[in-house]
Amino acid sequence: MPALLRWFSTRSLRLLHALGGALGWLAYALSPSYRARLKANAARAGVGARDRRAAVADAGRLVMELPRLWLRAREQAIADPVRWEGAALVEALLARGRGLVLLTPHMGSFEVSAQAYAERFGALQPITVLYRPARQAWLRELEETARARPRLATAPADFSGVRLMMRALKRGETVGLLPDQVPPEGMGVWVPFFGQPAYTMTLAARLVQQTGAAVAVLWTERLPRGAGYVVHATELPVALPEQSGDDEAAALAINRSMEAVIRMKPSQYLWGYHRYKNPRQAPRAGAAA
Repeated sequence: MPALLRWFSTRSLRLLHALGGALGWLAYALSPSYRARLKANAARAGVGARDRRAAVADAGRLVMELPRLWLRAREQAIADPVRWEGAALVEALLARGRGLVLLTPHMGSFEVSAQAYAERFGALQPITVLYRPARQAWLRELEETARARPRLATAPADFSGVRLMMRALKRGETVGLLPDQVPPEGMGVWVPFFGQPAYTMTLAARLVQQTGAAVAVLWTERLPRGAGYVVHATELPVALPEQSGDDEAAALAINRSMEAVIRMKPSQYLWGYHRYKNPRQAPRAGAAA
């Protein structure tokens, strides 16, 4: 498998995206549970058939572009064109001299977002990103080495990773995370996401509220025919409560913000992600505390 990934890493982005589109449809055809989940999640959000079909192919493109993003030399820039929209917002937030929390949904090429930030702004303010380690040992090792790049550190999605991110913010650095990722038991609350209760992390809001850091949304649009990427930086659409303590209100604000961002490009959201699963040992939605 590593040899095959290295071979893919040297192919053009246009070829990888073409193969990825086919891979996305193959996974959709072969897995009834994945197909049903993708359809249900997209329908819950009111996504039309055209955007849903595009999302099927884009999920495969996400997978096939990873070798090209992960296996290039550590000091080498992203090989494909990257254009920014909203870079002035990031510059303004960094100029405040505080930490910065960047929220990225499972949308577009979210692997590019942190790398693009590190290349453009990392010299001013390095970034630490939260990730969930893979179960397979070989893939976990690949992730850890490929994602850690100059001015870009990683933190596991557990309590040790939370401490690393808090320390980074207190040093005035930047952290990035996927707020629509299902958190481990004890690190979330049940609030609606596109109208259905979803176990939602409290970490994203707490990082902002407990450190006084600035916050913004950062997501990366995948351009057609392998033309590269556009990194979008925007303000958080729904403001967080100023005071900490109400985890549900804060998590709901995060979810409402992610919904607004996802609606900008629903064809590139990962609708097949198991967003509404119940973490092991976590109380179910509506259960008594």
